[in-house]
Amino acid sequence: MQMNLTPVELELMTLLWKRGEGSVADLLADLPADRRLAYTSVSTMLRILEQKGVLGARKAGRGHIYFPKLAKTDYEAASVRRLVTQVFEGAPVQLVRQLLDTSELSADDLAAIRQLLAEKSK
Repeated sequence: MQMNLTPVELELMTLLWKRGEGSVADLLADLPADRRLAYTSVSTMLRILEQKGVLGARKAGRGHIYFPKLAKTDYEAASVRRLVTQVFEGAPVQLVRQLLDTSELSADDLAAIRQLLAEKSK
């Protein structure tokens, strides 16, 4: 299963992960008002995602209903592994350091991170 998605593919997958399933028309309606894509472009992208194995489809009238076959958490995990390998030379500590140095983290965020680290070290 292909795990590397283009920005537009990821945009459509994000809509489907939130929605659960949907038609081309559903996804067009879910796009932000300033983000207009042609019906044929979305249809083509969904067929490509189906060919990549990340989407399934079932016939519904004259169209199709598309649904994710790839879980969002699985894509996130694969993306982080790829990022650590390709950008941070396989060193997850470098990724965490960069995140801490460059992100605006609230006290709640830091507390949640501490909790995750405490649970991971058990």
